[in-house]
Amino acid sequence: MIPQSDSVRRQLPKGAVLAQWAAADGWALRHFRWDSNAVPPRGSILFQGGRGDIPEKYFEAFAHWHDAGWGVESFDWRGQGGSGRLSADPMVGHVEDFATWVADLAAFFADWRARTPAPHGVIAHSMGGHLLLRALAEGRIAPDAAVLVAPMLGLQSGPLPARIARIVAHGMTRIGSPARLAWKVNERPAGRNASREAFLTHDRDRYADELWWKTRKPELALGPPSWRWLACAYDSTLALERPGVLEAVATPLLILAAAEDRLVDPAAILRAARRLPDAALHLYGPESAHEILREVDAVRDDALGRIDAFLAARAPAAAR
Repeated sequence: MIPQSDSVRRQLPKGAVLAQWAAADGWALRHFRWDSNAVPPRGSILFQGGRGDIPEKYFEAFAHWHDAGWGVESFDWRGQGGSGRLSADPMVGHVEDFATWVADLAAFFADWRARTPAPHGVIAHSMGGHLLLRALAEGRIAPDAAVLVAPMLGLQSGPLPARIARIVAHGMTRIGSPARLAWKVNERPAGRNASREAFLTHDRDRYADELWWKTRKPELALGPPSWRWLACAYDSTLALERPGVLEAVATPLLILAAAEDRLVDPAAILRAARRLPDAALHLYGPESAHEILREVDAVRDDALGRIDAFLAARAPAAAR
């Protein structure tokens, strides 16, 4: 049984450190590092969260991989968590171009791979999954295997088609500041009584963990995205749909998605999975919301089991 106590989810794991890592331009990214204590180590996992995520939300998953002998690392994306902000308002999730994040990922990956034991697996959730797939498609990183968890390969833009929503978002960047909030509350535009918790997970305790961390460290909290972030998100996701882009990805991939995800577009994930040369897809039903690795035990344990089996097959332990 995977550990679920507060001692796992609500404190920095023993032996792990939070520090800073300097990007190519000197920008300080908050960096989580938990070296393996296995002899020999199983390998190295780089985990990247989504928009507004922080490593603290995933300590329970990190503990699972660390217990299996993996070293685990992660960093806060520039402009969120403990990696500073890209807008004057610290609660606005802003970026001028997703290429900035792809460059940070590529630079960190190169440093991480050079100093950590093989094999190297990268696991990324939501926006992180999009950025990971984009980095793979652009040939910026080359892990032994990669896992996309509820990847943001398309946004829930209803009732507008994504290409029309993109035009609207770009238009809004030209009316007032592009760094202003695209909406006021929640993870997506929704009715006044819409539940953020319901968008993310069916597990109330795991949802409460995030709130606990952000109450304890309010400087890590982030609100809705800016209009510029939204425009960039449409640009970047639609660019991956161009012919030949995903077909060039050679890295073995496991994709975990939720058929009833109300934040990212499951149809876009299905389209991508059919185009990727070496990708296995598992689709959860109504039992899972967006945060698959923070779902109820039945979903979360199944997801971790699938990731373990995939890494055993496609990123096996180095020969002793």
